[in-house]
Amino acid sequence: MKEKEFITFEFNGKKYPCCASLTMGIIGGKWKTVILYHLMKGTLRYSQLRKEIPAVTERTLSLQLKALEADGLIKRKVYTSKPPLKVEYALTNFGKTLEPLIQSIADWGDFVVENYSN
Repeated sequence: MKEKEFITFEFNGKKYPCCASLTMGIIGGKWKTVILYHLMKGTLRYSQLRKEIPAVTERTLSLQLKALEADGLIKRKVYTSKPPLKVEYALTNFGKTLEPLIQSIADWGDFVVENYSN
């Protein structure tokens, strides 16, 4: 009997069973999409991101930023010329390809609040 061959999608050394799984593997979770949404407005310093997303812990924000950077969605620029150290985050060109998707997610959230909220 012949084994069924499964198509997998691969990105950054990880395999995913379908394209939706790949997308959610990259931007899924509680904070990644929120971070990307705020970076759609432009470059932000770490402290500005903390103010924009007060519910996220520093550790979680740091880990999520590292994951987004590792996947090539954001770039991190460190300024060391004069103290205090300044770190800025911005979307890469690859990250900018997610803008329509992130905006659609945000628009759907507005729709839910307007039409289905108690």
